[in-house]
Amino acid sequence: MFEALKQKWNRKNLTDERFAFLFDGVHEDEIVVYDCETTGLNPKKDNIISIGAVKIKGNKILTDQAIHIYIQQEEEINHKSITIHQIRNCDLVGAIPAHEAIERFLYYIGNRKLVGYYLEFDVAMINKHIKPMLGITLPNKKEEVSAIYYDKKIATIPQGNIDLRFDTILKELDLPKLGVHDALNDAVMTAMIYLKLQHVKKL
Repeated sequence: MFEALKQKWNRKNLTDERFAFLFDGVHEDEIVVYDCETTGLNPKKDNIISIGAVKIKGNKILTDQAIHIYIQQEEEINHKSITIHQIRNCDLVGAIPAHEAIERFLYYIGNRKLVGYYLEFDVAMINKHIKPMLGITLPNKKEEVSAIYYDKKIATIPQGNIDLRFDTILKELDLPKLGVHDALNDAVMTAMIYLKLQHVKKL
């Protein structure tokens, strides 16, 4: 009930009808897994550098339809940030303006459910842009892979301390770690985690 009212209010605030499709009935047979690389971990002051996203349909990760978008920065990326995501200022040649990148991302996700690793942060980063652009926050259904993993793991060690680090989850599920740490590879690895977790009852 509350969620329905929240969605209704969100839809009422939409200022650009081109994006009314975001509020359509959920696209049930596909989901989108996405990840953002950012200049820091504070959505209020930090910016998105790149967005990687991939669709899952059934049990298939549609890598041939994936997107990897680099976003122009108003200021140079600092050294501390570069050591984390390995994206240098020279890597942003050909990057596109933030509003163009966000619009492209929204057309890609449509009304599909969103999946991610610590998705709340990535959603906050997107909302930072679409709130002033469109008057709304992301209306899509959302699912967090670390929460799915936790629920399946806690069944076997109810008193245990569960390690939710990304690399630990990959190792526990016997999944490969893709070479370069970037938004698209992280999205693909998260998609692999999501699919694997759909097929195990407990860990």
